[in-house]
Amino acid sequence: MTPRDRDYLVKLTNSDSIEALWSTHCERMAEYGFDRLFYGFTRFRTPNSLGDPNDFVMLTNHDQSYTDTFVGQRLYHSAPMVRWALDNDGACSWKVLADMVETGTLTPEERRVIDFNRSCDVTAGYSISFRSVSNRAKGAIALTARPGTSQDEVDAKWAKHGDDIVLMNNIVHLKILTLPFVPPNQSLTKRQREALEWVGGGKTMADIAQIMGLTQATVEKHLRLAREALNVETTAQAVMKAAFQNQMFVLDM
Repeated sequence: MTPRDRDYLVKLTNSDSIEALWSTHCERMAEYGFDRLFYGFTRFRTPNSLGDPNDFVMLTNHDQSYTDTFVGQRLYHSAPMVRWALDNDGACSWKVLADMVETGTLTPEERRVIDFNRSCDVTAGYSISFRSVSNRAKGAIALTARPGTSQDEVDAKWAKHGDDIVLMNNIVHLKILTLPFVPPNQSLTKRQREALEWVGGGKTMADIAQIMGLTQATVEKHLRLAREALNVETTAQAVMKAAFQNQMFVLDM
């Protein structure tokens, strides 16, 4: 490990926010020639869906004109490399896309995604699909090479540095899972978090009311508002979702 790698990993693992982590990682990946990244993670995958888009963790440094179409028009649903990432673990060269084009195995929707990406100079790169212990969770990152870079050039660089790049991205993924990431309009108030924490700790409504110095009716109100903010039906679901978002049992929220 070089001193540069060590400094990067220390800064990365000490990051206390998604923003700081992502900025550090984007800078490091740019040094390898990947100037645009797109990270996605869901905990609510089903056999037929990736879950509610409002619950996704999505991070990117692509410009807004790209994300407005790729995300806003949900092109990712038909993206061949997203499909690959859902079915596989590890790293994959985008050379497979050229193979798909040549063999004519793409659907019209997939071809539309490839054409759109080409129009945005998203043509060469690698995708990394992270291994998960849950069949409902999946995360992946797309590393896009600088415009004008051929896939052969990317593959040659990957042959030299691919193992290091995979390791760095695995660490980023694991670190992201430890940091608060709250989708728009799902942030909890201090009282809502506190009430959910006590529910998660196994306390009864009477216990929570006494601990928080409130009436049971007020505790119920905080829990109802927490359920509404998190867009779930039950308090148990709210506890699970808030825990997934790292909104509970954390410091300095």
